[in-house]
Amino acid sequence: QVQLVESGGGSVQAGGSLRLSCAASGYTGSRNCMAWFRQAPGKEREAVGTINSDNSDGITDYADSVKGRFTISKDNAKNTLYLQMNSLKPEDSAMYYCAYFQYYRWVGVCSLQARVYDYWGQGTQVTVSS
Repeated sequence: QVQLVESGGGSVQAGGSLRLSCAASGYTGSRNCMAWFRQAPGKEREAVGTINSDNSDGITDYADSVKGRFTISKDNAKNTLYLQMNSLKPEDSAMYYCAYFQYYRWVGVCSLQARVYDYWGQGTQVTVSS
């Protein structure tokens, strides 16, 4: 059973930065996709970005709303996923979740669709004030 535990959320002023972490356990192998999603009150869950780390450089993809501001990385030795968030805006306020699925046939860029992810963390809250 894969377990995902997020941390690093908090309150920050607009323009500030935060780094979220997601500690993963219970899986083997490197053929997996991990992702960050977020959900604000009254809104649907939306993708932030993904990473396929079965590659020396990691293959990432981002939602347009965060490109150039957010960076996803993964430390395979520590089984930890990160989300570096810079130039934060009030509209970035949400509960942030990490997610995981294992693939068996090479996928390249991981999907931004929430429905393909099998495991989810409990989330960490990010609040950005103006």
